[in-house]
Amino acid sequence: MCGRFTLTVDTAELQTAFAGFTFPSLFAPRYNIAPSQPILALPNDGQSRADFFAWGLIPSWSKDPTIGARLLNARAETLAEKPSFRGPYRYKRCLIPADGFYEWKKTPGQGAKIPYRITLKDQKPFAFAGLWDEWLSPDGSQVKSCVIITTAPNALVAEIHDRMPVILHPQDYAAWLSPEARAPQELQPLLTAFPAAEMSAYPVGRLVNNARLDTPEMIQPAL
Repeated sequence: MCGRFTLTVDTAELQTAFAGFTFPSLFAPRYNIAPSQPILALPNDGQSRADFFAWGLIPSWSKDPTIGARLLNARAETLAEKPSFRGPYRYKRCLIPADGFYEWKKTPGQGAKIPYRITLKDQKPFAFAGLWDEWLSPDGSQVKSCVIITTAPNALVAEIHDRMPVILHPQDYAAWLSPEARAPQELQPLLTAFPAAEMSAYPVGRLVNNARLDTPEMIQPAL
């Protein structure tokens, strides 16, 4: 699964990486983004504008919006089958900007798993494939939420974890963000592991285990 990620770049870098999209002017670097927190997402609503969504999908029909019931990840292989995802897969897709993500590696002889930060080799921001939905609360307020899609890992990530988030290629952004309904067979070829040769990974300190912490120290290589 993908349970933490980073977005440490500034708005100008996001504008360069996602040309044609508008981002909030007030955006602080994030070093330890955790579930239930607001995250930037670019929905396929035809507006080409990033907004803040809660990380943890609440299906529009859900009767239980509590954090424990929210869906953080969605398996690419079963999106078209699961009731929570098959509607958004056809109609409500999004890009989730990031510049790294964390996974924890179990090492023989080590009591605790070792956290790793995984990035592109060029350190540039990229986009996870995501789904989004809107939930209407009893008081009439609207909650926008999203989920990150995962797939089988490439050779690099497989050394650390058995799943990885789907990172879309920039040339596929337009197809993923099409506001029209799309059939699963049109989109499924996009949901594969990003090439290992274009990624790198390094161990970081265990400070990242604490979801309440969000400082630059999170992304420093472990000594």
